[in-house]
Amino acid sequence: MIQTGQIIEGRGGLYTVVNDAGESFILRAKNRFRREGITPLVGDKVRFTPGQLEEHGWLEEILPRTSLSIRPPVANISQLIITMAPEPMPDMLLLDKLLVFAREQHILPLLVVNKADLDENLPVRLKAAYTAADVKVLAVSAMTGQGIEQLKTLMAGHLNCFAGQSGVGKSTLISKFTGLDLETGEVSHRIRRGRQTTRHTTLIHHDGLQVLDTPGFSLFELPQEMEPEHLREHYPEYVNLQSQCRFEVCLHDQEPACAVLDAVRAGELDAERHARYQQLLSLQKEKWSNRYA
Repeated sequence: MIQTGQIIEGRGGLYTVVNDAGESFILRAKNRFRREGITPLVGDKVRFTPGQLEEHGWLEEILPRTSLSIRPPVANISQLIITMAPEPMPDMLLLDKLLVFAREQHILPLLVVNKADLDENLPVRLKAAYTAADVKVLAVSAMTGQGIEQLKTLMAGHLNCFAGQSGVGKSTLISKFTGLDLETGEVSHRIRRGRQTTRHTTLIHHDGLQVLDTPGFSLFELPQEMEPEHLREHYPEYVNLQSQCRFEVCLHDQEPACAVLDAVRAGELDAERHARYQQLLSLQKEKWSNRYA
């Protein structure tokens, strides 16, 4: 009998699926998935046939996805929890790339500053820079418990995916509110960089929450196929001003009478975030021009 469920893990061609009753099944994907170029992903909602006795069952169909990430390969994220910390040093360009990804996929972004007890000013600075971008910033500490209950409340009802640099404490946070003993890594004080500890993607169900503990987002890049002029559409603070620019297709880079540039000069928009936008714009122009190379 065909059932519906969700893929919570995939390894070596085998997929662990949990059905609507919370029962787990080990399944294989039918050959037609390979022929059709379809790869089942963690987070996918699926239809499947359970196996008999010791035999594995079969994935029959992947239901329509609401969002898709290729690197790392996960599906149906509804909230991206971008995690930063005072240590390792925040990678602000990665933050902006992840925000573009979230907006492009219609995923709700949440910016979480872990280890907030080490630097109370970092969440304040991020709130000042990203309020206009319609990004909620939450200060938390896995060590002291600060903000953990509020984070759990914000996670309710979403398929949550933690993303960010290695060493910012993503697995530690997940352990904190799931009670699961996930492998965690320390920050190297010699190089101030985190060690990657999560090796594969797992969808964790616990106490009514759904959360993906996944590697891969620390080296996230924007897709080559994104046209440069579409980058601006994923900056909410720019979208609100675009109608005031002289040119209809204004890239907010060096154009005259640009409302975004005027707002940056006036201190109404964060100048450092805009400088990173210009950097990403330049990178996308280069990728776009080389897309057939």
